[in-house]
Formats: sequence, C-alpha cells, structure tokens
Amino acid sequence: IREKGLLPGSREHVHLSPDPLAAEKVGRRYGKPVIIKIKADEMHRAGHQFYLSENGIWLTKLVPPEYLTMQI
Repeated sequence: IREKGLLPGSREHVHLSPDPLAAEKVGRRYGKPVIIKIKADEMHRAGHQFYLSENGIWLTKLVPPEYLTMQI
C-alpha cells in the first residue's frame, strides 16, 4: 500500500468510507483494522474522480500513495 497506494483488487473501484468507525467495524471482519485516511480533497483538486454509491460509500479507481495517511 505504501508503494502502490490503494488498488481495487478484484473490484472495479476502491471503496472508501466517510465514517472511521464504520471503516473500523468492516476492518475487524478481516483481522486487526488499520484506518487509512485519504487526502480526498487533494486528489479531487488533482483531477481524480469520486463517485458516491447508493449506500453512502465513496468509490474511486485508485488512491495513489501520496494521498494516504496511515494510522495504526
């Protein structure tokens, strides 16, 4: 993640939660959660597109590493 950023893997988009508590809850399903803050405002100003899904999750094609802030 630190080298390549967030990639969609087998999905079409990277899924981003606007709520850190909800993100942590989802992360606990897969082990110890790590919350990664996204500098979405900087991404948007640089021309990256975001889409809001019907269930309130933000989608984007990828998140380059320069827009990530790791919190462990």
